[in-house]
Amino acid sequence: MDRLEPHRAADRLIKRGVMGMRARQKGITFIGWLFLLVPVAIVGYSAIRLAPIYLTYMKVVKAIDQTAGEYAGDETVNPAAVRSTLYRRFDIDSIVSPTVESINVKRDGDRWLISADYEEVAPLFGNVSLLIRFQTAAKID
Repeated sequence: MDRLEPHRAADRLIKRGVMGMRARQKGITFIGWLFLLVPVAIVGYSAIRLAPIYLTYMKVVKAIDQTAGEYAGDETVNPAAVRSTLYRRFDIDSIVSPTVESINVKRDGDRWLISADYEEVAPLFGNVSLLIRFQTAAKID
């Protein structure tokens, strides 16, 4: 009774081999860890390189918005006065890029428009870099 037909004996060996293999394969291999951690490390390093650039962008937006708010309702607005105010704000916030000269101050109908359109490059490693383009604008009402 304990004797199995040949094809049934092979099934038992296959099942034992598969179960034995599963018992030996616990955890993740070193190569598996590499495939998991390398992309995570690249994304983390990119975030570290991009953080100062985005913090500077937030300072630029704040300076432009505050300048637009300062001149709201003022009929004597001119580009030189706006650039002077922006220069002071950029100096206080230690903003080096973009320069005040690259900020556009122009007439848009009956309003003035302060806009910044610039790019920043964040070097990652070797000849690989990230290019970030920023655009912001504020209207002086």
